[in-house]
Amino acid sequence: MRFGYVSMNSASGIRPDVVARELEERGFDSLWVPQHSHIPTSRLSPFPNGGDLPSGYLHMMDPLVSLTAAALATTDLVVATGVCLLLEADLLDLACRTATLDVLSGGRLLLGVGVGWNREELENHRPDVPFAKRYAAMRERVEALRTIWREDEPSFSGTWDDFTTSWVYPKPTRGYVPIALGNSLPLGIRHAARYADHWSPIDAHLVNEKGEPDVVGGVAWFRSLVAEYGRDPDSVPVTLWMFRRPEPRRLERYVPLGLERIVLSGASAVLEDEAATMRTLDELSPVVSSWR
Repeated sequence: MRFGYVSMNSASGIRPDVVARELEERGFDSLWVPQHSHIPTSRLSPFPNGGDLPSGYLHMMDPLVSLTAAALATTDLVVATGVCLLLEADLLDLACRTATLDVLSGGRLLLGVGVGWNREELENHRPDVPFAKRYAAMRERVEALRTIWREDEPSFSGTWDDFTTSWVYPKPTRGYVPIALGNSLPLGIRHAARYADHWSPIDAHLVNEKGEPDVVGGVAWFRSLVAEYGRDPDSVPVTLWMFRRPEPRRLERYVPLGLERIVLSGASAVLEDEAATMRTLDELSPVVSSWR
């Protein structure tokens, strides 16, 4: 089983190229960085995990720029967004930027995408997309991105995305950028099962078919949904995020699930300096070595 690491990616923390080199040397297979272009100070949208919003959410750097630095500092490390809020960007610009990163990294980009939980953040970017329709808009945008990456002279006409026949370059190294949906609740799980190349839920949020917290049942349900939609469950890898400490008992429970990787994190999402991150990596590295 492979292991990744998620960095909160702040300017005051460890640099993305530094943490990427550390991860590759320590046997991790991937670096994941999140995205929030901004957090409206109104704070009308509650933090999904409850309580105050951790300080790391307020200071995130741009994920694609940071992952470019990480890719150029490493050889084999997968660079991944966890997640890119793909509705909060111009479609054609996003297609070009992601394909550029994929080319510069030699095909190592895994584009994790999501719709976000902050209504005000989405409204500031996209007043045309109702918050209740964001999953439908995400599905359309994924289709549009794939069209751009695949075709020499793409065009697209949808409800929220529309452009005339155009040349859009570069094209990704493999002809596409694999898209991972990081959804753990029923609606998002169904979207991932229908059209994602990869699925990356958070274990603490994952539910089964009955809506009950259940990692094992949730993974089984996801794979049954993939089959229901006429796809091969083995063709859709699963990455499981684990924000809690990687206790051996929990890892033993997850190994039989046939996961591609587990993504580990720091102890919290508060701002931390480089020294704090290095202490976390020192703590996690023996786990990666023993279970990899």
